[in-house]
Amino acid sequence: MSKKIDVIVDIPALQTNQNFTYLVDDSLENLVKVGSRVLVPFGQAGRPVQAYVISIESQANLDDLKNINALLDPEPMLNSELISLSNWLADQTYSFRANVLRAMLPNLLKLNTRRYVLVNEEKISKNEVLDLLGVEQANDLRIAELTHMQQAKLNEWVNQGVVELKYAIADTAKIKTEMQVYPNLSESDLKIEVSQLASNATGQIKLLKLLGTLDEDGIAQKKLINEEKIGRSTIESAEKKHWIIRKAIEKYRNPFQSKTVQSDSALILNSEQKIAKNMIDRQIKSKDSTPILLEGVTGSGKTEVYLQSIAEVVKQGKTAIMLVPEISLTPLMVNRVRARFGNQVAVLHSALSDGEKFDEWRRIVRQEVSVVVGARSAVFAPLQNLGIVIVDEEHSSTYKQEDTPRYSARDVAVYRARTNKCPVVLGSATPSLESRARAEKKVYNLVQMKERANKHDLPTIKIIDMRKELNSRADETFSKGMLTAINDRIAKKEQIVLLLNRRGFSSFVMCRSCGFVLKCPNCDVSLTMHVDTHSMRCHYCGHEEVIPKACKNCGSDKIRFYGTGTEKVEKQLAKLVPDAKVIRMDVDTTRRKGAHERLLDRFGNHEADILLGTQMIAKGLDFPDVTLVGVLNADTSLELPDFRSAERTFQLLTQVAGRAGRADKEGEVLIQSFNPDHYAIKLAQKQDYEDFFIKEMYLRKLGKYPPYFFTVQVAVSSGEEKTAAKVAFDIVNKIKKVVSDRSVILGPSPRSIAKIKQKYFYQLVIKFQKEPGLDQVLRSIRDEAQKQYRQGISISIDPEPQVFI
Repeated sequence: MSKKIDVIVDIPALQTNQNFTYLVDDSLENLVKVGSRVLVPFGQAGRPVQAYVISIESQANLDDLKNINALLDPEPMLNSELISLSNWLADQTYSFRANVLRAMLPNLLKLNTRRYVLVNEEKISKNEVLDLLGVEQANDLRIAELTHMQQAKLNEWVNQGVVELKYAIADTAKIKTEMQVYPNLSESDLKIEVSQLASNATGQIKLLKLLGTLDEDGIAQKKLINEEKIGRSTIESAEKKHWIIRKAIEKYRNPFQSKTVQSDSALILNSEQKIAKNMIDRQIKSKDSTPILLEGVTGSGKTEVYLQSIAEVVKQGKTAIMLVPEISLTPLMVNRVRARFGNQVAVLHSALSDGEKFDEWRRIVRQEVSVVVGARSAVFAPLQNLGIVIVDEEHSSTYKQEDTPRYSARDVAVYRARTNKCPVVLGSATPSLESRARAEKKVYNLVQMKERANKHDLPTIKIIDMRKELNSRADETFSKGMLTAINDRIAKKEQIVLLLNRRGFSSFVMCRSCGFVLKCPNCDVSLTMHVDTHSMRCHYCGHEEVIPKACKNCGSDKIRFYGTGTEKVEKQLAKLVPDAKVIRMDVDTTRRKGAHERLLDRFGNHEADILLGTQMIAKGLDFPDVTLVGVLNADTSLELPDFRSAERTFQLLTQVAGRAGRADKEGEVLIQSFNPDHYAIKLAQKQDYEDFFIKEMYLRKLGKYPPYFFTVQVAVSSGEEKTAAKVAFDIVNKIKKVVSDRSVILGPSPRSIAKIKQKYFYQLVIKFQKEPGLDQVLRSIRDEAQKQYRQGISISIDPEPQVFI
C-alpha cells in the first residue's frame, strides 16, 4: 500500500514555504520516516530537489501525486522533535522553513543540483550549441546569466527537440571507508601455506603468521602497510590466493585529533554546589522545564555541577546537550566532559571539517552517544530522550546567529527543554540582564554561588588611569605599573594573560600632511595593517593591498600608523620584555584547524610566559600559574554606540579577571582605562554584579530597551544608496500604521558602517511591548522582500538583535 508524505522542499522562497505532497513507492514505504531526506521531482520540469519529510499519512486521495525519486539516507537525519522545532523557529525568526531545516543539518547533508544541456547530435552539431552557450553554460546552465538572444535560441531548440535540459545530482554526504583485511584460512591451512613457501618469501611468510594471530575483526590494511611493513603487492597477492578477504568498512572521522584524555571521577561538592545540584535534580525528577539561572562567580565550580547533573540523566538512560559560547572554549570543555563520559561524547562546532561534523551527526542519530558538547549549532543535535540542556556563559552574544535564520541558541535551548520536559541550566558569572530580570520575576529559578570552589579570594583588581600615564609620557600601550607587574611575574616564573579588544597591527593609516585615511574601496571602513602578510586588509570584504609608502591623496611620505592591534603589542612586548615568550591568540592566529587547542596546550605546558589575545581568551581558561591578568584597553567596547556596551564591558572585565589566581597562587588584575570613573569599570573592579544589575536596569527602563521592551531590527541594503533609503522609509510607513504611540521607531538611518562590499545599508529598530499587528506586517515585509531581491535589494529582519551598529 502506497503512503503519501508531506515535505518541505529545500528551496527557501515564499512560493515554496509550504507543504508539498508526494507518494512513496511500496518498496520504500517502511523506510521513509519523519525527518528523512528525500529526492523529489519539483515543478513542471520535474527538477530533482532535496526535501525533508515532515509528516506521513496512509493511503488517501492519491490521485495526481508524483512519486519521490529516492530516499537519500538509510536513517532519518532529523527527528520529529526537530521537525516540529523548525516550524516554531521559522515563525520566531521571520525565516522560511527550508532555511531553518538547512541550518540544523551539517553542510555535507545538502544536495548540489546541476542543470546541463543534452544535445541531440542527429539534429544539431554539438559545436553549434557550444558556440551559442559556451562550455561552462552547457555543462552548468544558469539561465539568468544568459543574454535575451541566447535564451530565445535555447527555448527554440528545446521546443524543436534539438536539445534537452537535464539535471545531474551530486550528494555531498560521503561516508569515509577504510580497507579491512580478514583471514580466510584455517589454522592448519595457514601452516600448509607457510611450509610451501620459499624461505626468501619473507613478506608472505610474515603475513601468514600474522593472520594466525587475528580474530574475526581482522586488521586495517593501512596498519599492515605502515606498522607491520607488509607491502601492498604482498597483500594483493594474498587476496588472489584466497588467503584473505578485503572489505571496505565505514570508519568515523576523528574530531578529537586522536587526543586521549585521562579519565576522572566526580569531585566532592561544597555547600553552594550541592544547593545548585539539588535544584537541578529535583527538576529532573519532576520533569520541570522551568529554566534555572545558575549565577556563580568565576571559579565557583559551575562546570562540576554541570558534569554531575549530566551524569544523573545519563544514569537514567537519557541524553544531554552542553553549549559553550566560543570555539576556543570547546576543546577545554570537551576534554573535561570526555574525561568523565568517555566515548559517550560527541562534539559539534564550526572548527570541525564537514566530514567530521557529518560523522558526529550520524553517531548522534544512531544513538551511539549520550552527551553532545558544542557551540551555537549544537543546540540542534538530534538526540532522543533529552534529559538536560546546559548553556554555559549564557550571556554571550555569540549564541545569536547573525545570518538567516537569526536564532538565539539560548532561546532554542529553553524551547527544547520545554518540549522534552527537562531542565535547562543557564550558567554565568555575569548573567544577561534579560535572564536575570526573568529570575527576579520568578519566570526562571535562580541559584547563586558566591564563593570560589577552592575557597580562595577573588583576585585583587586595580584600575590604572591612562590619562595620568600619558601625561607622564609613558608608553601609550603599557603603563609603568603594567610593565612592572609583568616583569615581576616573569621573574617568579608565573604566567600572564593580556587582553586586547582588537586584532591586526594598527587600526588605520593616516597622512599627517593632509589627513587622508586609507579606506577599503568596497566598504566604508579603514584598512587594517597586517605585518605578517605585509598588507593592508579589510576585515569585512577581504580586500587586500600593499602597505603604502606615500599618501595616495597628496603623495606625502608623512604617513603614520595609528591604533594598537595584537601584532603591534606582540612586537612591543619583544622590545619591552625581551626575555618573555609570548603566544598571540586572535582571529588571525587561529584560522587553521585545531589552532585554538594547540596554542592553549602550549601555554598550559609553560612554553610561553604571556598569552596575548582578543576576547576569545576572556572566558573559560583555567591555568593554575596565571597570577596576572592585564586589560590593555578597557574602553574599546565601552564607547561603542550600542545600548549593551556597558553590560558587555562589565561582563568582559569580570570574566577576564576570573582567569587570575584560580589555584593556590594569589591573583592580580590590572585594568588600563581612559575612563576609570565609568560605572561599568568601577563595578567590575568590585566584582559587584548586583549593583551593576540595579544601575543598568534603571538606565534600560529610562531608555525603553530590553528587558523592558522587545526589539526588532530591519535592515535594507542596495547597490544604490537612494534605493536603500527609500525602501527603508517605506517600511517605516507600513509599521507606523499598525503600532501604537507606546512603541518607539528609531531610524531609518545609515548603519555606522554604511557601505560593505559595494552595498549601502540602512536600518531601523522598533522598540515595543505589546503590538499584536506588528508580527503580521513584518511577515508581509519578509514576503515582499522576495520580489525586491530580484531588483538587487536585500531586506533582513532580526528579532532581539545583539548588534545595533
